[in-house]
Amino acid sequence: MAGSRRYQRPAAEETSGREGPPGGADPPPRPGGRWAGRGEDRTTRRTVLVALAANLVIAVAKAFAGILSGSPALLSEAAHSVADGFNEVFLLASLKRSRRAADREHPFGYGKERYFWSLLAAVGIFVMGGCFSFFQGVEALRSRGSEDRTGYLVALGVLVFALAAESASLAKAVLQVRGQARRAGRGLLREARSGKDPALRTVLAEDSTACLGVLLAMVGVGLHMVTGDIVYEACASMLIGALLVYVAYQLGRATREQLIGEALDPGLQREIHRFLDEQPEIDAVAALLTMRMGTESALVAVRVDLVGGLDSEEVEEVSERIKSAMGARWPVVDQIFLDITEASVEDRKRARRVRRALERAADEEE
Repeated sequence: MAGSRRYQRPAAEETSGREGPPGGADPPPRPGGRWAGRGEDRTTRRTVLVALAANLVIAVAKAFAGILSGSPALLSEAAHSVADGFNEVFLLASLKRSRRAADREHPFGYGKERYFWSLLAAVGIFVMGGCFSFFQGVEALRSRGSEDRTGYLVALGVLVFALAAESASLAKAVLQVRGQARRAGRGLLREARSGKDPALRTVLAEDSTACLGVLLAMVGVGLHMVTGDIVYEACASMLIGALLVYVAYQLGRATREQLIGEALDPGLQREIHRFLDEQPEIDAVAALLTMRMGTESALVAVRVDLVGGLDSEEVEEVSERIKSAMGARWPVVDQIFLDITEASVEDRKRARRVRRALERAADEEE
C-alpha cells in the first residue's frame, strides 16, 4: 500500500490493552453513551408522562368550557391538547420499542423506531391541532356568534388554569434539556435546537407551543369580551392553527433527517478524524461515513490507507485495535467498519476537501 510513513510497531505495553485508546488512558465519560442512555430514557419518560397528565386534564377542561361558552379559541385549544395527548402516547411507545435488542430482521437494532413515532407525533400536531384550529376560526367568522359574560369568564378561567399546567410541564422539559446541555458543554438554546432525542424535543416544542397558544386564546377571548366582535377569537384560533402547522413542519423536518440517516455532529466527526490521524499505522483517511442509528447508537464506516511494510497479520491486529479504541472512546459508536484500501491521488484530494468542509461546519457549530 502506498504511504509516506513507515510503520514502527508500538511497544507491547501500548498495544496490549484493547479496552481503551492508545496510551492506556481511560476515555472520559461522554454524554450519549450506553451507560447513560437508560437513565436519560427514564428521565424523558417521566417528562412525557408529566406532559401527558397535564394535557389530559387540560383537554377535558378546555373542551367542557369551549362547548359551554361556544368559544372557538377555546375549542381550538382543546383540539391542541387532545393532539398533544395522543402524541405523548406515541412518544411513550417510541421509548419502549426503540430499546428492543437487535435481531435477525433488524441487525442494527430498533433505535430508529423513536424517529418514526416522533414523525407520527408531528403529523398528529398538524392534522388534529393545526387543521382543526383553522376550521374553528373559519366557522366562527361564518357564524358571527357571541358569548355571554359567564361564558367569557369560564373561558378565561380555564385558560389561566391551562397556562399554569402547561408551564409546569414546560419547566420539567426545560430542566431536562438544561441538564443535557450542561453535560454536553453547550448552551440551552443550542441544545434545544440540536438535541438528538426526538421524544424530548417534541415535548419541549409541544409545551412551548401550548403556552403560546393559550396566551393567544386569552387575548382573543379578552378582546371578544371587550368589543363584542368574535373576529378576534376567530383570528386567535387561526393564529393557533398557523403556529401548530409551523411547529409540526419543523418537527417533521428534523425527524425526517434522522429517519433517513443523519450523520453524527460535525464536532464528533472531527474528533474521530483527529483520532485516526494520530494513529501511526494510518497514512491517510480516504473517507469517513457516519449515521445515527438511534439516540445512543451510531454507525461509523472508515476507508483508510495504511503505511507500507505491514503484513496481513499486522493489518488485522491494527484494525482490531483501532476499532476497539474507538468503541471505548465513543460508546455511542457501536457499529464500526474499517475498510483497508489504497487511496489514489484523487481520493486524497477529495478527502481533504471534505475535511475542510467538516472543520468549517464544526467551527460554526461551536
